Amino acid sequence: MNEPRHSSPADYSFPDSWKTLRVVLCHDWLTGMRGGERVLELLCEAFPNAPIYTLIHNPKAVSDVINRHPIHTSWLQTIPGIENRYRYFLPFFPSAIGRFKVPEADLIISTSHCVAKGLRARPGTPHLCYCFTPMRYAWLFRDEYLGGNSLKRLLASPLLAWLRRWDRNASTRVSRFAGISNHIRDRITRFYGREADVVYPPVDLKRWTPDFNPAGDFDLIASALVPYKKIDLAVAAYTRSGRRLNIVGTGTEFTTLQALAGPNIEFLGWQSDEALLELYRRCRLLVFPGEEDFGIVPLEAQACGRPVVAYGCGGALETVKDGTSGVFFMEQTVDALMEAVERCSARTWSQPAIRAHAEAFSIQSFINGLNTMIVTMRGKP
Repeated sequence: MNEPRHSSPADYSFPDSWKTLRVVLCHDWLTGMRGGERVLELLCEAFPNAPIYTLIHNPKAVSDVINRHPIHTSWLQTIPGIENRYRYFLPFFPSAIGRFKVPEADLIISTSHCVAKGLRARPGTPHLCYCFTPMRYAWLFRDEYLGGNSLKRLLASPLLAWLRRWDRNASTRVSRFAGISNHIRDRITRFYGREADVVYPPVDLKRWTPDFNPAGDFDLIASALVPYKKIDLAVAAYTRSGRRLNIVGTGTEFTTLQALAGPNIEFLGWQSDEALLELYRRCRLLVFPGEEDFGIVPLEAQACGRPVVAYGCGGALETVKDGTSGVFFMEQTVDALMEAVERCSARTWSQPAIRAHAEAFSIQSFINGLNTMIVTMRGKP
């Protein structure tokens, strides 16, 4: 198996002006290395002396690049087993983030999909929020999170209303927002009444590469197995069609999805980057059935030269180029998904063209976009 070569600072460059900046970083929580933590990891490389403020921190679950920084956690860190149970403490997140005493700095950068944007800066300190989404639990996908349990929905309703008020008020602590996509920029405007720039998250083009060998005989999903990802739609579609489908990922829906799946569907659980690279390279196509804020996985697959079948909504409309790097289906139904899979399977795809599309989302493009915002905020080159 070919081990992926990760990008290093030799492959991109940070502006010289960043070397003298006193930066404070804030991230919701550090319990794994997902897309948000990959962004934070890059910021840690850019600002090697920056302290990180976060609700909880599991050193075993994040990279050495992050762990090398001074990491300040909230009182939630003292709760036994919090790394696995932190979602149950959602009502306490706003007060926990608000209790931090932040040192003097030239700039605060929060990377937020929950409460990190609520970090209180010292007066006069500019705060740039790189926003993955406004708080999803409060504003979006309530049916997916709460299900059809009427009592659960009744009890949660006042909490969600309070969270929406807090989230809107916390957004005023931010000097300027960067959204990860136009889709998220529109949410920021709708929920916060704020304008935002768009800076696409970075794709590690040295980690995810094609080998230009023929595809295998299976399709692929790589995803957290949670309700709003709509993996059940793909399981139903592939169980009906009989096509091979490999599913990478873990989550609350793992057992439920296994019970729904036919023998042609294989659940692989968590996979290393090395194994995932091989799966990207060998699959016929990647299936992306949910509405995502951005969606880094489709770009990783495209960077490996493989086309994507995606639900034509949300961030996928910005990361997949219809007819060049994939196809869309416009209704989340079994029939619509399988029709798109058939269309994708019938085409002859150019791996170099698919790869070229992914290259527009490079690490250097992310750095340049963020620097433009920082220069404008500080009024200094």
